[in-house]
Amino acid sequence: MDLEDLEPRKQKPPPKDLEVMSIEALHEYIGELEEEIARVREAIAAKGKARLGAESVFKS
Repeated sequence: MDLEDLEPRKQKPPPKDLEVMSIEALHEYIGELEEEIARVREAIAAKGKARLGAESVFKS
């Protein structure tokens, strides 16, 4: 069992109200989201490499 399984699930924040945002603010928001997506993809890649390393140790 993972310790994260014991923690209460966090609710997703409500979506931003895009109607009140200017075009410039929407472009900035897209940039922020793209940066976060890139950060998550890097974390996934790092975890994938760690998993491959661990699997190679246990296969030997």
